[in-house]
Amino acid sequence: MADWHSLLPEARIALAAEFASRRMEFTEPSTIPDEAPPEFRELVTVRRYRDLSEAIVARAVLESAGIFCFLKDENLVRLDWQVSNFIGGIRLQVASTDVDAAEEILSQPVPTEFAVPDQPGFSQPRCPRCTSIDITWERQGRKAALASLYLFSLPLPRGSESWHCNSCDLRWVDEVNQA
Repeated sequence: MADWHSLLPEARIALAAEFASRRMEFTEPSTIPDEAPPEFRELVTVRRYRDLSEAIVARAVLESAGIFCFLKDENLVRLDWQVSNFIGGIRLQVASTDVDAAEEILSQPVPTEFAVPDQPGFSQPRCPRCTSIDITWERQGRKAALASLYLFSLPLPRGSESWHCNSCDLRWVDEVNQA
């Protein structure tokens, strides 16, 4: 009944009628409940992200640990992603009392292996030369194929797919995924 005063008059009448039809006792609250004043939190920026997807993952990691956090300028970057560089990125902010805990969680290394229920475990791919996990999956020629389809209505092959190591600049093809 705390929200009684926020109801429209028609909704109040309907609620009272529902109580009467169920033969339940109903007394109209006489006073408006006191609302707690808004809580002020001093927020501190702990990280900046250029890409929204990275910022959302970091926010999810902190929220799963029970730390209140906020992405400043998230909606602005959603409107136009190019503005991210101009404004200095999306800022991940936490309460000043949670800075140390957030820094500790965000600085943990990415796990190289983890178990997936009902499936074989996942193992992070590594560079065959330097064994770095700082690698990316690339599709060569995809942009050219899309441009030719748009401009000339002529489809071109997608191009090759390969891994690229950001540490030693090696490119290789994973034969297991090519099958």
